[in-house]
Amino acid sequence: MGAQQFNATGSATSAVDAFLTLADHARHEHGWGGYTGTIGEKADFRMEQPRDGETPLDCAKRCSEDPDHWSNDKWGPAACVDGGPDPKRPGLRIFHFFGSAPS
Repeated sequence: MGAQQFNATGSATSAVDAFLTLADHARHEHGWGGYTGTIGEKADFRMEQPRDGETPLDCAKRCSEDPDHWSNDKWGPAACVDGGPDPKRPGLRIFHFFGSAPS
């Protein structure tokens, strides 16, 4: 089987809450059979920190384009970048998840 890059963004009070919601949604959309190439294949995540002057989305792009970055291991954890407060939903933060998942 192969691998597919995924990106998923959500707002929540914590990265854990955002991850659980996004992964559950992906499983409902794509099934529980495995090899969907989505965040639903991931059991956990690790935080990634943007470099100085780098936006969260630039950080995700840089990591995704680096074949040696840990987020590109289809069996490893998803990567997460904290995008800061959600301007449309006070009290929540934006979290961007990305990586490679079995497909």
